[in-house]
Amino acid sequence: MPYHHGDLRRALLDSALEAVAEHGPVAISLRDVARRAGVSHAAPTHHFGDKTGLLTALATEGWTGLADDLARTADRGQDFAELGVTYVLFATSHPAHFAVMRAPGLVRGDDPELSAAQNRAGELLRTGAAQHRNPAAASDPTTALAGWALVHGLSVLLLEGAVDPPGGNVADLARSITKRLGPAVDNDEMAVVSANKQP
Repeated sequence: MPYHHGDLRRALLDSALEAVAEHGPVAISLRDVARRAGVSHAAPTHHFGDKTGLLTALATEGWTGLADDLARTADRGQDFAELGVTYVLFATSHPAHFAVMRAPGLVRGDDPELSAAQNRAGELLRTGAAQHRNPAAASDPTTALAGWALVHGLSVLLLEGAVDPPGGNVADLARSITKRLGPAVDNDEMAVVSANKQP
């Protein structure tokens, strides 16, 4: 649909997401993105500089969206396992963003906005892992990595069509997998754990 008015940057990002969804992040071009948005070939260059800049903007948007979703889940008092469900739902609901997010060689890894968004999402997962019921797991930095590996892998399997969620319910499948991450420590249990740690 040709661009007529409004936010040109947003229109270009949306066109880029369409292109990624159809061809993957490697194959997209600024010329195709401009054509889809109905603007001049120079418009994407003006806003993003080059293809790497465009993909970096998409990756930043993706990581920001994931971090926002994780924060909302954490704010509701949900446990580490439910953060994993949130991750899977984001990935499967935003496949084009997720494709760019998991293609680090195509973006500027030193971009400050991208790094900040990635770090924010990672910190939310690490904070969730620190609430693990098992004190040894809660204090082990690999707990968050194990959780990320689990939900990232499930997300990729779903997106590749290698896994078919029963009844088409991605959330239920994700929940049945992530419950193996363990529930959060409730306040009473946390008090007991803290007391036991006293010298």
